[in-house]
Amino acid sequence: MADSPIEPFLAHLAHERRLAELTLDAYRADLERIGAWLTDAGGEPDAIIRLDQQQVRRYIAWRHRTGVGGRTLQRELSSLRSLYRWLLREGLVLNNPAVGIRAPKTPRKLPATLDADQLCNLLDRPVDDLLLIRDTAMIELFYSSGLRLAELVSVNLGDIDMADAMLSVTGKGAKTRRVPVGTQAREAVSHWMRVRANLAAADEQALFVSSRGGRIHPRTVRTRVAQWAQEQGATRNVHPHMLRHSFASHLLESSGDLRAVQELLGHADIGTTQIYTHLDFQHLAQVYDQAHPRAKRKR
Repeated sequence: MADSPIEPFLAHLAHERRLAELTLDAYRADLERIGAWLTDAGGEPDAIIRLDQQQVRRYIAWRHRTGVGGRTLQRELSSLRSLYRWLLREGLVLNNPAVGIRAPKTPRKLPATLDADQLCNLLDRPVDDLLLIRDTAMIELFYSSGLRLAELVSVNLGDIDMADAMLSVTGKGAKTRRVPVGTQAREAVSHWMRVRANLAAADEQALFVSSRGGRIHPRTVRTRVAQWAQEQGATRNVHPHMLRHSFASHLLESSGDLRAVQELLGHADIGTTQIYTHLDFQHLAQVYDQAHPRAKRKR
């Protein structure tokens, strides 16, 4: 029996394409799920290398019957296509069985956001504890610069230029972009940097560190953001990506400049950014309904 190609493929993604840890975790989960499905059907550990289109269609149909949505299935197909592109490059297969197969469509869900007042309530909190000073800086930077979770945890001390109010960010596909850092975020980060040495290991280059002194883990950031919001009386489950969504939505509401928002978010395709225009139109519709004298039907 041959070994599964999943681990060598993930090593390729990590070392050649330099994908983030969270992205690698998603690839691993998708491919191991397909591998488990094949094993349950009597396949060997390397069965994923011998898939045909009929098997891929059966797998997607099975997942859909269990209630899995279209976006998740699209991602799983994308993971499988990426695996087979690598297998083709290595000369291990002759075709890509996931090409041309589409997942069932599901209505696109608008991202959850916080309005400006909610964010002010979230951030306006006196802090003197070391970890709370760090958390304030993280949350301010999330919202100020529209960062992804993986981008925030990868920020190093040398990446932020306080004098120029700019931050160098390494995003998806190891692409680097520069984003502005607002006044309040700079103040919060400066406060954190003044006390950071009390927590960070001597040779640690990460801007944000855990209580153990090393680079903070994404899971810890998610937990701390949710805990912070709960303690501030938030009635919703607040997570790091909600802060990024809020950044994009508020910026587009104020400027209407979709291209600028695309650049700041680091989206390769403007179609990804266009989801925020739906949020903007939703806001405009609410204003219209409340303000226009003939918007509401007579009772």
